[in-house]
Amino acid sequence: MNSTGLSRDNIVALVDCNNFYVSCERVFNPALQGKPVAVLSNNDGCLVSRSQEIKDLKIPMGAPGFKYEALIKKHGGALLSSNYALYGDMSARVMDVLSMFSPDVEIYSIDEAFLGLTGFRTRNFEEFGRKIKSTVQQWTGIPVSVGISTTKTLAKIANHHAKKTPAFKGSLCLLDEDRIAKALERTPVGEIWGIGRQYDKFLRQQHIETALQLRDAEDKFVDHYMTSVGLKTVLELRGYSCVEMDEAPSAKKSIVNSRSFGKQVSDIAELQEAVSNYITRAAEKLRKQKSVAGYLMVFLSTNRFKEGPQYNNSLSTTLFPPTAYTPELIRIALSLLEELYLPGFEYKKAGVMFADIISEADVPLNFIEACYLDDKRKQLMDIVDKLNRRHGQDTLFYASSGVSKDWQMRRAKLSPRFTTRWSDLPKVK
Repeated sequence: MNSTGLSRDNIVALVDCNNFYVSCERVFNPALQGKPVAVLSNNDGCLVSRSQEIKDLKIPMGAPGFKYEALIKKHGGALLSSNYALYGDMSARVMDVLSMFSPDVEIYSIDEAFLGLTGFRTRNFEEFGRKIKSTVQQWTGIPVSVGISTTKTLAKIANHHAKKTPAFKGSLCLLDEDRIAKALERTPVGEIWGIGRQYDKFLRQQHIETALQLRDAEDKFVDHYMTSVGLKTVLELRGYSCVEMDEAPSAKKSIVNSRSFGKQVSDIAELQEAVSNYITRAAEKLRKQKSVAGYLMVFLSTNRFKEGPQYNNSLSTTLFPPTAYTPELIRIALSLLEELYLPGFEYKKAGVMFADIISEADVPLNFIEACYLDDKRKQLMDIVDKLNRRHGQDTLFYASSGVSKDWQMRRAKLSPRFTTRWSDLPKVK
């Protein structure tokens, strides 16, 4: 296994928000502190975020909410619908705070970010991590854990132990070889970043059960049985940085917007409203990353868990010239839906997908038809996006998206959108 040219001088931190969705809810409802709280998936289905109190009740991730609702309420807790507008805004606030601690920030997910600390002069990185933790907590109300080491994989492991062991006070630095070895010995191989379920099973069959055993595995074994991702994982465990910092997230090559309905839908008018909404959201994402799409797909499906005839189908078309102009995209999508729709079925889900996505700067010249980027359509979209960002989503919306939207997914336990809607601002009594 070749480690030539790889650095062992990096220092990287992983900052991870603890039980993020639950933590966001607790910021604006302190009465939930110390009580079992869980956030549900779309249509109030399964648990997707659990407080420590929920974990202590041995309620697993992904469990159906209705099955455990009585138990949770018995212990004074609550089940809540997912409030993605709130979580997205709180995530942006956390990331803004983190950018004060390092010029190199890679947002890895809605609740995780890597910070590049190479070259920092601080002599006590663990205390630096606690400073990050206390500042994020004070400014946003979100508790975080910080893991620091020489590679992203080791930083992940450090973060895991910082979160699980109260003695570390939310921050653990793994730079000393002996300390790294002890942390790896206490880390099950299946909890290593990049080791999936199948690899976990295979490695245990080979009597490799801890991260330390994987790190010290023979090169011949690693070269023969591990994929390129596995090779990088082992090298990272050995302190060689193989996964570089990516400060600017790459633009998405495809965008999908899809939701299960809150009820069975058979009326094409309701399907048209849903598809119009999905196109609107997907087009906003396109414009946010300054891109246009050259391909559009619309798809429909019935409930495969329900007895009776089933129908699942999709239709697509190329977009020439490529565009991100919402009214035109809605018109094309509804035309595809009309051809796709079969009466007599009860539909559970619909969605849209954009592909052949390219940057606005790379749109080819077209002497036959004007591109939306070159006329007032682009100005109109910029104004609509700006107003909706400032005053809240759907301050301006398209009539085809409907008003009542009875088809929307169930969110009976939804908390207010405290930070993104004026009418939902917390009121001081």
